[in-house]
Amino acid sequence: MNAKAPGFDDLVAAIERAHAALADQAAKAVNVSLTLRNWMIGHYIQTYEQSGADRARYGERLLDTLAQRLQQGGLKRVEARELRRFRQFYLAYPQIRETLSPESGNQLFPLAIRQTLSAQWPVADMREASPESSMAETPSSPPANAGRLLLERLSFSHFAELLQCVDPLQRTFYETEALRGNWSVRELKRQIASQYFERCGVSTDKTTLATLAQAGAEPASRRDLIRDPYVFEFLGLQPREVMSEGQLEDALLDKLQDFLLELGHVRPKFACSRCDTIVQANAPARPIARGLAGAGLLAHVLVAKYCDHLPLYRQSTIYAREGVELERSTLADWVGQCNTLLRPLVQALRKHVLSASKLHADDTPVPVLSPGEGQTRTGRLWTYVRDDGPAGDETPPAVWFAYSPNRRGEHPQRHLAHFKGVLQADAFAGFAPLYLGGTIQEAACWAHVRRKFYDLHKAQASPLAAEALKQIGMLYAVEESVRGKPPELRRAERQARAGPVLVALRAWLDVTLKQLSQKSALAEAIRYALTRWDALVRYSTNGRIEIDNNAAERALRTVALGRKNYLFAGSDAGGERAAAIYSLIGTAKLNGLDPEAYLRHVIGRIAEHPVNRVDELLPWKVELKVLAPEQKAA
Repeated sequence: MNAKAPGFDDLVAAIERAHAALADQAAKAVNVSLTLRNWMIGHYIQTYEQSGADRARYGERLLDTLAQRLQQGGLKRVEARELRRFRQFYLAYPQIRETLSPESGNQLFPLAIRQTLSAQWPVADMREASPESSMAETPSSPPANAGRLLLERLSFSHFAELLQCVDPLQRTFYETEALRGNWSVRELKRQIASQYFERCGVSTDKTTLATLAQAGAEPASRRDLIRDPYVFEFLGLQPREVMSEGQLEDALLDKLQDFLLELGHVRPKFACSRCDTIVQANAPARPIARGLAGAGLLAHVLVAKYCDHLPLYRQSTIYAREGVELERSTLADWVGQCNTLLRPLVQALRKHVLSASKLHADDTPVPVLSPGEGQTRTGRLWTYVRDDGPAGDETPPAVWFAYSPNRRGEHPQRHLAHFKGVLQADAFAGFAPLYLGGTIQEAACWAHVRRKFYDLHKAQASPLAAEALKQIGMLYAVEESVRGKPPELRRAERQARAGPVLVALRAWLDVTLKQLSQKSALAEAIRYALTRWDALVRYSTNGRIEIDNNAAERALRTVALGRKNYLFAGSDAGGERAAAIYSLIGTAKLNGLDPEAYLRHVIGRIAEHPVNRVDELLPWKVELKVLAPEQKAA
C-alpha cells in the first residue's frame, strides 16, 4: 500500500520544525563562541600576568591599559571590570578546556599557549552531570559539571551570575539546578537572591523544596539568548536610538513580572519561647499612602510616559492584555502623587540650577486641554540648563523645567528674578527686560544665526548664504578645539583665532546687506545677526560662555518627541507635573544615569528621607550604574 502523500498542514509543520531546529542551532553556536572567547581572554590575561615579558611595566594598571587598547581596536564590552570577570571565569571553570577540539585548539591558541594549557590541565576523565540529577542533598565537595554541557546549556550571563557565588559548592549547586530546570538568567538571579542553596542546606524535606523551586521557574528561551547584552556586544549590534511603539510594549511586558512581585512583602514574625511575646518586622513604607504600587512600577510608569513617550492610556491597554487591570485614571493618580512626593527634590534641583553664574534658556509649546471647551490651547514649557562641563567645570550639570499657561514674558522674568550672571537664550522679546538692570548679561546663539543661512542655502542654493555658512563654520572649528579646556585658555584661543574671523564676518555682513533688497530673506537673516552682534560676540571674551544655546535645545528634545505621541496635557496641573518629571529625568541623563533606575532609587527612599537633607537624593549624589557614553544625553 502506497504511503499517504503529505498535505499542506504537513508542509507547514515541516517548515516550522526546520526553522525551530536551525534557529536553536544558530543561537547555541553564537553562545558557545562568545563564552569560549571570554574564557580564552581570561586565560591570556592570567598567562601574561604569570609570565609576560614586560608585565612589570604595567603592574596594577594592566587591566585598565588593556581595556583601553582593546576598545580603541573596536572591541565592545571589554572594560576593566569585564576583563576581571573573564579572568575569574577562566579560573573558576577549567573544565571549559575539554570543549576545545584539537582542530579548534590549534587554530585559536598559539603553540606557547597550547603548551601552557597542556601543562596546567592534563586530559582527565570529566564526568558529565545529568540535567535530571538533583542537588537536593548538598554534597561535601563540588563535582564539576562537564564543560560541554555548561557551554551548550548556559549563556555567559548565567556564568556572570554564578561567578558571584564565592563558594565553589554553592556555585556548583546553582549550576546543576539551572541545568536541571533550564532556568533563564532572571530565574537564576531570583533563586540566588532567595537563598535557595542555604534553604536547601537547612531543610529537612529537600525533595519538596526542590520541587517547589522548580515548579514556577522561568525557563530559558532562544529569544532570551539572542537578546543577551553580551551577545549584542559580541556580534557588534547597536541598541536602537528610536524604538517603535511595539518595541516599547515589549519592554514594558518584559518587566511586568518584576513589577508585580513588588506587590508583596515578607514580614518575618518571631515568638519568644519563654514569655510568648510575638514580634513582627514593620511593614516597609509605601511610596504612595495605602497604595500597592512599588517604586519600580511607579518609576517605570513615569519613564514610559515622559522619557519613552508612551501615554497612560496605552500603558493601561498593554497591562490589560496581560490580565492586569490598571485604569488610566489609576495611573494618572499615581503620576500626580509621585509629583507631590518628589516636589521637595525638584525644588532642590531648581535651587542648584539657578545658583549658577551662566544659564541656557529656551521654551517650547505644549498643547493643553481647556476644561469645558472641548479644545486645546497652547501652554509653554521653559527649560533652564546649568552645564559648564565644556568650560572644564566639574560642577554637576542639571536642567530645570517650568510650565506656564502662555508665553508672556512675565514667566521667565519671574523664574529668573533672583538670577545673576550670563543668560544664553534666543531672541524672545520676553527676555529683554532681564538685561536692563545689568545683573544679567545676554549671550546670543550662533546656531540660530547659522540656521537662517542654512535654510536659505538649502532652498535657493544661494552663494552668499554659502559664504556666511563657511565663515560661521570657521568659528565652530575653533570651538571644537577648546571644548573642555579651562575658561582662560578658551578665551585666549578664541581671541587669537576666532577674533579675526568675527571682524571679517562683521565687515562682510555690512557690505553684503547694502547690496541686497531690504525685503529679501537673505537681508532679513543678515539683520538678525547684526542687531544681536554684541550678544553674539560676547562668548569670544568670556571663556565660560558657549558659542550657541544647543544645551537648552537638547534638553527640549524629549518634549518635542513626546508631542508626537500624546495629544495634549489634560490641564495646567498636568503641565506642571510634566515639568517636574522632565527636570528629574533630564538631570539624570546629564549625569549619565539610567533615569528609571534613578527614579526607582529616589521613589523608594524619599518618603522616609529627612526633608532638610533632600539634596542627598540629587542625581550626582547617589550611587547608581552609569550609562555608557553613547546612552548619555547629548
